[in-house]
Amino acid sequence: MSLIASLGAIEIGLIFGLVALGVHLSFRILDFPDLTVDGSFPLGGAVAATLIVAGWNPFAATAAAAGAGAAAGFVTAWLNVRLRILQLLASILTMIALYSVNLRIMGKPNQALISEPTVFSILSWGGWPDYITKPIVLLGVVVIAKLLVDLFYASETGLALRATGSNPRMARAQGIATGRLTLGGLALSNALVAVAGALFAQTQGGADISMGVGTIVIGLAAVIIGETVVPSRSLAVATLACVVGAVLYRVFIALALNSDFIGLQAQDLNLVTAVLVAIALMVPAYKRKVARWMGGVRASSDHRRGAR
Repeated sequence: MSLIASLGAIEIGLIFGLVALGVHLSFRILDFPDLTVDGSFPLGGAVAATLIVAGWNPFAATAAAAGAGAAAGFVTAWLNVRLRILQLLASILTMIALYSVNLRIMGKPNQALISEPTVFSILSWGGWPDYITKPIVLLGVVVIAKLLVDLFYASETGLALRATGSNPRMARAQGIATGRLTLGGLALSNALVAVAGALFAQTQGGADISMGVGTIVIGLAAVIIGETVVPSRSLAVATLACVVGAVLYRVFIALALNSDFIGLQAQDLNLVTAVLVAIALMVPAYKRKVARWMGGVRASSDHRRGAR
């Protein structure tokens, strides 16, 4: 795999690191199966691309995309908390509605950014090529986002949010407004996903109505791979694992699709994703089996030595 292809994989992996942070918040912290991300990811791209074409500053357009994503997450949580619609169904309803919303925002199936300024063109320096500056800028964005998420989790509100996801009944008994925290938590989760969508549109030169297909699968794959590679009970390490998992996921995909001897093509992307997720899910179970087997071997060995 060439240097440009490797950096391209890292670039996309860093973008989906933001998605993984959002998915981790909804699935692991709030225990809320949120499929809204398949709609909020292209929502972020659509809002950012449309506003940039309209003359907005790319940074302001990206911030507006974050606000739009937060609104999408809020709607999903509102359907669940206020209208008592099942979590999964509420997120599916919002995801379906966002398809039409994204078409309305762009006015067409896609919005090009070929000749428009972007966050990356503004932050480029020294005449370096895009395939070098983009990963560097994205690394800075992801590091800042990770640190802010860590600070939020360590705050009083973050602790209350974690309690809401862990044991909502106990949290309510302690006076925690679990409904409000669910609204805010899903808003934050989808804001991160929408920022990823906005940055993805700016790296790819435009937004497309279908760019969000499979986003939830990629986010879950990143979280699962990260937890397998970097297991930890610390939330700071867990958020780092999300980013590492997203980058590794994209690198694995690039390696698989660029390995001529395997014979895979671009249309095999979903197949490769399914295989990677299956392997990542199998590894923890096999690790536990190996640990139990090793423990049994040691116990048997100690018993024999004691008998002597």
